[in-house]
Amino acid sequence: MIDRRDLRGYQSSAPPPPWPDSARLAVSVVVNVEEGAELSVADGDMRNESIYEAREEVIGAPDPCLESHFAYGPRQGYRRIADALAAHDIPATFSTCGRAAERLPWLLADAVARGHEISCHGWRWESHAGMDEAEERAIIARTHAVIAAASGQPPQGWHTRSAASPNTRRLLGEHGGFAYDSDAYDDDVPRIDTVSDRPHVIIPYAFDTNDMRFQPGGSFTHAEDFARYSIAAFERLWAEGATEARMLSIGLHLRIIGRPARIAGLETLLAHMVAKGGVWFATRAQIAACWRRASGLPEWKPA
Repeated sequence: MIDRRDLRGYQSSAPPPPWPDSARLAVSVVVNVEEGAELSVADGDMRNESIYEAREEVIGAPDPCLESHFAYGPRQGYRRIADALAAHDIPATFSTCGRAAERLPWLLADAVARGHEISCHGWRWESHAGMDEAEERAIIARTHAVIAAASGQPPQGWHTRSAASPNTRRLLGEHGGFAYDSDAYDDDVPRIDTVSDRPHVIIPYAFDTNDMRFQPGGSFTHAEDFARYSIAAFERLWAEGATEARMLSIGLHLRIIGRPARIAGLETLLAHMVAKGGVWFATRAQIAACWRRASGLPEWKPA
C-alpha cells in the first residue's frame, strides 16, 4: 500500500542547523489576530463563537458579551505583547484573519512599523474542513488582498484555524501568492513540498507551546505555567539543535496572554531565551526563505 501519510519524517537524516550566525535554534513567535473575525450573529454569521474561556453560548441572537471579551485583545492585550517583544527586539509573525484586518488596520500598521510580519489566518476565524472548493478559493484570494491592503505588504504565509480542507494547500499554490503555510503540527523542522509544480515550504506550528492552553481544560492557570512549559520545550530543542535543525513555535493570542495576570509568562520566556543565546528569532517568512536557501532553491517570488 502506498500510504498518503508520511509518518516517518527526517528521522536520522535531519539536516544540520541552517540558521544564520550558527544559531542552534530558530524561534518563531506567532501572534494570532482573530478579534473581530470570530463568528457573530451580529455580523451576519450563522451562529456566535462558542470557544472562549467563558462557556455560555448565546443561540440565535447577537452576543455583545462575547464580542466584548474578544475586544479586550486589541484594546489592551496588543500593547502588552508588542512591548514585550520590543524589549528584546524580537520580530513576530502576526497571523491575521481577513475580517480582523478590515477592522484593525491601525494595529497592522503599528505591527509593520515595529518590524513584524503579517500573514493570513483565514477570512473568519473558522475551520475550512468540508468547505466548498470554489468558496475556499474565493476566501483565500479575498484574505490575501485585504491583508495586503491593510498592512501595506503582500502576505506570504497562511494558517487555517484548526482543520484545513483537502484542497487548501493546492489552492494556496494556485493562488501563487504564498511562500509557505503552517497547516501542520507534525514536526520540529520545516520541509519542502511541491505545490502547483512549485517548491512550497511547510512550517509546522504547535498547540502545546501556546497560550490557548489557558482556556478551560488546557492546564495553564498561572503565568508561570506557560513560561515553565515553553522553557522546557525550548531547552530540549536548543540541546538537539547542536547537531540537527530545530525550530520552536510560540503561539500567542491578544485576548489571552495579553491579560494582566498572564503577560509575565511571556516576558519570562523571552528573557530566558535571549539570555541563553544561540537563538535566531525570526518571522515565519524569514524561516521559509532560509529553508529554501538551505535546500538549494532560488528565492521565492509570487507567481
